[in-house]
Amino acid sequence: MAFVRQNPHIFYYQKQKFLSVELRMEPAGDISVRDRQAARGPAPLIDPFQRTITYLRVSVTDRCDFRCVYCMSEHMAFLPKAELLSLEELDRLCSAFIDKGVRKLRLTGGEPLVRRGIMTLVGSLSRHLASGALKELTLTTNGSQLARYASELRAHGVERINVSLDTLDPDKFRAITRWGELEKVTAGIEAALAAGLKVKINAVALRGVNEDELARLLEWAHGRGMDLTVIEVMPLGDIGEERLDQYLPLSVVRARLAERYTLDDIDYRTGGPARYVRVKETGGRLGFITPMTHNFCESCNRVRVTCTGTLYMCLGHEDAADLRKPLRASESNDALYAAIDEAITRKPKGHDFVIDRRHKRPALARHMSVTGG
Repeated sequence: MAFVRQNPHIFYYQKQKFLSVELRMEPAGDISVRDRQAARGPAPLIDPFQRTITYLRVSVTDRCDFRCVYCMSEHMAFLPKAELLSLEELDRLCSAFIDKGVRKLRLTGGEPLVRRGIMTLVGSLSRHLASGALKELTLTTNGSQLARYASELRAHGVERINVSLDTLDPDKFRAITRWGELEKVTAGIEAALAAGLKVKINAVALRGVNEDELARLLEWAHGRGMDLTVIEVMPLGDIGEERLDQYLPLSVVRARLAERYTLDDIDYRTGGPARYVRVKETGGRLGFITPMTHNFCESCNRVRVTCTGTLYMCLGHEDAADLRKPLRASESNDALYAAIDEAITRKPKGHDFVIDRRHKRPALARHMSVTGG
């Protein structure tokens, strides 16, 4: 006895007998509302404050070849490799979020380019660019491995990247990164530009360290066609440094730069939290990320997943969801979708980072490198 109509809820036999409690028949060949919903895939991610989640940052490793003073301690204890998601699992996890409406995917670390086989993952994820399901695939890097991978990244459809660089002074660079070599990073940046990648420089503003150098960094970046974004230090993880001594409010940075340059506010967004100005004298864009002086939570469209499959709905909260368990429980994504949906219902309105004399300890024990920069 053959089915005339294939539908999970309405089965119509040739003998006109229903095997469903539904009373409405649909003519064979019509497309039901339910079928149209199924064709569109899983429901999009909307948090309790009606913010649609379209941006996913995924840490592919907690390891890094630098030890930046604002990010991690010099003698970090990294996760056993067995605890990390495989590249195949990372691909499946990212794809599940794309199914649910994520349109921008950023790979982070640690340092993402030290993950063995990382280009295999980038190449696989690029299929979502080709299909149009993903609008942007990008990454944040310290630049140490860029000379090796820049051309391959571009070939896989990556169009722009962020490079973390806080100073152009080689000695100061070594002091900030503890292990890094400035010449290697600048060579990587030049390789990225030569490969056709758009590069944005991210600089953390550090009191007494690079605050007198930000103008030079701005002119260097703009002179090479790169945007510059300045970031306030965040109270994440015990780094063996005094946070209050590092913290430089960007309101101070902007005021100082405004004495030298004409800064015009512009309506430019990259999908992240930066707010941009146009620098009239250089023609370039300057961004400010201010988690401390003026948080950007009201428009947050982001979530983060760690290299172990832990989903953090907010960078500034410890609440998290384990996605590794449902990911490994079944080849079907149903449980994974359900876990993601449930987690998004717990996304908070915002964070409450504080740095002052009464709050000398980090807001969270979790290092930035664990969550993904």
